[in-house]
Amino acid sequence: MQNWQNRNVIILGAARQGLALARYLTAQGALVTISDQRSPAQLEQARQSLQGKNIRWVLGEHPFSLLEDADLLCLSGGIPFTLPIVIEAQRRGIPLSNDSQIFMQAAPCPVIGITGSAGKTTTTTLVGRILQAAFMPEHTVWVGGNIGLPLIDLVGDIQPADRVVLELSSFQLEQMTLSPQIAAVLNITPNHLDRHGTLEAYTAAKARILDFQTPDSTAVLNREDPGSWNLHSRVRGRLVSFGLQRPQEAFQGAYVENGWCCLFDGQKTLRVVPLKDIQLRGEHNRLNILAAFAIAFAAGCPVQAMIAGLQDFKGVKHRLEFVREYRGAYWYNDSIATAPERTMAAVRSFDEPLLLLLGGRDKNLPWQDLAQMAVRRVDQVVIFGEAAPLIEKALRDAQNGGKSPHIQVVSHLHEAVQAAAKVVTPGMVVLFSPGGTSFDEFKDFEERGERYCEWVNQLS
Repeated sequence: MQNWQNRNVIILGAARQGLALARYLTAQGALVTISDQRSPAQLEQARQSLQGKNIRWVLGEHPFSLLEDADLLCLSGGIPFTLPIVIEAQRRGIPLSNDSQIFMQAAPCPVIGITGSAGKTTTTTLVGRILQAAFMPEHTVWVGGNIGLPLIDLVGDIQPADRVVLELSSFQLEQMTLSPQIAAVLNITPNHLDRHGTLEAYTAAKARILDFQTPDSTAVLNREDPGSWNLHSRVRGRLVSFGLQRPQEAFQGAYVENGWCCLFDGQKTLRVVPLKDIQLRGEHNRLNILAAFAIAFAAGCPVQAMIAGLQDFKGVKHRLEFVREYRGAYWYNDSIATAPERTMAAVRSFDEPLLLLLGGRDKNLPWQDLAQMAVRRVDQVVIFGEAAPLIEKALRDAQNGGKSPHIQVVSHLHEAVQAAAKVVTPGMVVLFSPGGTSFDEFKDFEERGERYCEWVNQLS
């Protein structure tokens, strides 16, 4: 849909993405209705932000009457396919879309899309830095999507010679029928099963980033992650890969050899940076860096730009972020860890004695593997939040009479910080890597991470 004049578009969800899309579509002449189940009082700020625009609001419910004469139904990221109005729209043959797809339709320049169960934001941020080193100041590099600003707000400023880097979530991808020119799948491990139901459905949503590519597109896959690599049969164009080990076959892409991050360009090996110069902790971050190099290589960036992009890169907030030293211990914020798999990656990043803060809201994900790792590796665990009984049971079941960490259970994160402060010892790492979502206590993982840092910095 390129001509929006007088098109009747329904947007479900008045969050960041939905509001940005409403601004764009009304500017294009569409007839926009925003529907949200929250009350007018709860959405007062959102309504004020769109004051003066010709937008109809339907609040407190999603009535089927919205679908009468609808040309398109757009879902914000948190809106599930199982919502009755979405099911009814599909029954009536009304197409679905979202801000990311409409942005890609309108963007005049190449788009790089990055998805995965873990590492998306770190990799997307690093790819943006590399592209900036390669193409700026002559051209602009735009980074957004599931992070930062929805780029639909800025599409009018983007020029054909610019570059766009989009982080894409499974929520965004499951309704899209358009793929970016360069599409990367970093990894696929159990996540968001409370939304998708099964790992197969979750994988299918992720795979859509590849499904609508063309023969002149490029896919970037992780050779060492089965979830990502099993998608290689769906690649329609060029394949670039990454992994810690040098590939047995001559795949273009990134790997580690003799203490260096390297690239194979199809003919020769190029050394990029030595591992000792990387400032990010953990094997998972090495993979994020290799992924960024493979994506940047696919986008035509020279090695010098990769070196420049990585220089002084210390990661992204709320991702193994060092907060402070207190009582001789080192306190880290990994609030982004909203699945047990991500917490396991964080635990692997440290050799020091560990005090682990776990909790939040469960996403219908298995805790057993993390519990077994904690029994072997962690000295103390403080559990908090809605999922505390589930996590405690997993830890108790994993003990099996052997060595086990000392376990405390509290109600809220603030109490968890205070409990940790009372028992921490010099040389220990306090790792806040909760494994659950923030929604039992906070707006999102960012607010949770900010509060954690605030409370840690207040310790005295």
